[in-house]
Amino acid sequence: MTTLSPDQRNLGGFSAPRLDTSRWPDLTRAPSALKRTVHARVARRLFEQAARRLDVRVELPDGTAIGRAAHVPNAPVMVLHRPERFLERLGADALIGFGESYMAGDWDSPDLGALLTVFAERMASLVPEPLQRLRALYVSRLPRTERNSTNNTRSNISRHYDLSNAMFEQFLDETMSYSSGLFDPETLDAPVWSDLATAQVRKIERLLDQAGVGEGTRVLEIGTGWGELAIRAAHRGATVHSVTLSKEQQGLARRRVREAGVADGVTVELKDYREVRGQYDAVVSVEMIEAVGYEYWPTYFRTLDAVLAPGGAVAIQAITMPHDRMLATRNTYTWVHKYIFPGGFLPSTEAIEDVTRTHTTLRVADRLSLGESYAQTLRLWDERFVANAGAVGRLGFDAIFRRMWHFYLEYSRAGFASGYLDVQQIVLRREGITA
Repeated sequence: MTTLSPDQRNLGGFSAPRLDTSRWPDLTRAPSALKRTVHARVARRLFEQAARRLDVRVELPDGTAIGRAAHVPNAPVMVLHRPERFLERLGADALIGFGESYMAGDWDSPDLGALLTVFAERMASLVPEPLQRLRALYVSRLPRTERNSTNNTRSNISRHYDLSNAMFEQFLDETMSYSSGLFDPETLDAPVWSDLATAQVRKIERLLDQAGVGEGTRVLEIGTGWGELAIRAAHRGATVHSVTLSKEQQGLARRRVREAGVADGVTVELKDYREVRGQYDAVVSVEMIEAVGYEYWPTYFRTLDAVLAPGGAVAIQAITMPHDRMLATRNTYTWVHKYIFPGGFLPSTEAIEDVTRTHTTLRVADRLSLGESYAQTLRLWDERFVANAGAVGRLGFDAIFRRMWHFYLEYSRAGFASGYLDVQQIVLRREGITA
């Protein structure tokens, strides 16, 4: 162990929150006696073993540190304020407990993104392989009430996208694009805030190009967001039918469409993708497949196939994960499910290819990876969110929510920065059809 001087333990970021039992009951509920003792002891052993394998420094309240990088001054730091409570949460709820313990202020980090990136780089091996075989015995399964059936999907979407348009405005750029931008290679290493809107436009325009959107094109957009893609497609002379399940997004998207002067060419409808009918020359969907759910991917792609006119193209932007991890985690209930995206799940590129081959006439014709761009997009979002945390608080979002959202943005950034996650623009055409 290494002993630390007081100045080595100073932290930036958010201060420890006051726990409100009524708003955050799971953060104040004590685990059972079994989980406080046996599970916590197992969690301690696994956590300490992981720390010894990772280039991190874990600082304890008594001034000592553990971890493979305990003696490295600039190593990513995890400061444990309440080690026992942290281990109890970790033992009781695994990765859900890891995130909840950050929300509750049991631990902190002066550079949360760097710390989580180290964990993400070893995600598949943090738990020893023999214990991974017992995964089904100790991880929670996704509740049926959160599966994306036609009855549940609107509620699931609302819990995220209907939080508050004003809250999202605190960290998104003027295009209101809540998906990865596509940065110029010359600025990809260190883009600044003023580069983000340009990167978002570049992403959208490339996707529209790949889908063949132009004068007279009939376009279906699944997942409106706040309307930027629909506006840009309409400026090309296309007629756009955009569907969303978020009332908040629909309202603001319609306003932005009117203000852009393209209301005659854009319809924004509150509708489930499964209810769409008609024929379209191009179908576009940006980071919406993540909200579909594993068991509904065949339905999603059959819908795209059914509405695509002869000779048309589908262009989607999809966050992807490694195929083996997708198979291992497809039934797991995670911190992201519980607090951020209920019912969501990330596909692998292999899964997309397999589902489309098995259930549709569509085939993958082109792919572009944007993973590095997403890491930078998320960094810029989080920097903006942290800078505007006071404004977020004045909108009614308490300190625990702000810590939760900060953790979510940095947790996501770590996935892309480590290469564990990717995001791709994927073009689908009918078999035998070329551009």
